[in-house]
Amino acid sequence: MGPKRTDPNGPCQQKKGSFIMEKRKVVLVGTGFVGMSMAYTMLNRGGVSELVLIDIDKDKTIGEQMDLSHGLPFAPQKMIIKAGDYDECKDAQVVVITAGIAQKPGQTRLELAETNTKIMKQITQSIMASGFNGVIIVASNPVDLMTYVVSKVSGLPKNQVFGSGTVLDTARLRYIMSSYLKVSSKNIHAYIMGEHGDSSFVPWDHAYVGCKRMKDVMKDGKHPMEDLDKIHQDVVNAAYEIINKKKATYYGIGMALSKIVKSVLDNDNSILTVSTYLKDGQYGQDDIFIGVPAIINGKGVRELLELELNEAEQAKLDNSCKIIKEMREQSIDKIINE
Repeated sequence: MGPKRTDPNGPCQQKKGSFIMEKRKVVLVGTGFVGMSMAYTMLNRGGVSELVLIDIDKDKTIGEQMDLSHGLPFAPQKMIIKAGDYDECKDAQVVVITAGIAQKPGQTRLELAETNTKIMKQITQSIMASGFNGVIIVASNPVDLMTYVVSKVSGLPKNQVFGSGTVLDTARLRYIMSSYLKVSSKNIHAYIMGEHGDSSFVPWDHAYVGCKRMKDVMKDGKHPMEDLDKIHQDVVNAAYEIINKKKATYYGIGMALSKIVKSVLDNDNSILTVSTYLKDGQYGQDDIFIGVPAIINGKGVRELLELELNEAEQAKLDNSCKIIKEMREQSIDKIINE
């Protein structure tokens, strides 16, 4: 009987007669509510062989590592969980950044962006000093701007840096549409595009329920078309409502980040509305990160999907990009280049 053979593209490698699982290492920078919601989801879902936690608060990081590790006997697979430092990024496949400050009462969006730009710059420099050459996923807000900052400072190829974009917004849309139409959210094929914020929009002409156009479903079911605008507004207001009631939102984005990471590690070519780089007139834009549908694989963004937008939708996307570029020009580019 000949020697055992393994698929070089498969999950296992053979070495000296034994099988060694492929390393699937993720580094999380920021152990706040969002980061730890992602970590907890990963622990329950499996698919990660090693998870490293990094935070400026070392004691909290150790505490989170201990708390997660005590759940390992109930997890679907073995996982190494560490409280570490940036040198751990060197051999990681994915780094997720959730660190940063939350917007304070009375603080302008620009002031928040300036503070978090300084934090992102320092974190990214520390990541790259390790020799990292994997995929960076940014979730810190304002996410489209912070993704731009990390991309500029890291110098990595544009496909290897992207943000969580409107993945959570899209999930909220599907949940609300599912409740409205009484159809499984898995069969609601609709996307939120643009900035992760108030200027987002839904390209309803490209929305489907199963294989049927959303607008036709609304018409056949005698649902008022104006309800679509109300549903989008409910999506926009959802975060504000949650924050008013419980001070923060983190479970949904934690699960969304876990899904995004899984798409990279599994090389599964999922379509997600991440904050990705537009260039050379894509969607009429150039040199900007914004939430659009993109195909995600093991190298990050494989390609973006360019939808044909109507005049009103294009104007909304243009407005989102204008807001982001104005903030960059006011101070963000200066901070990056200091």
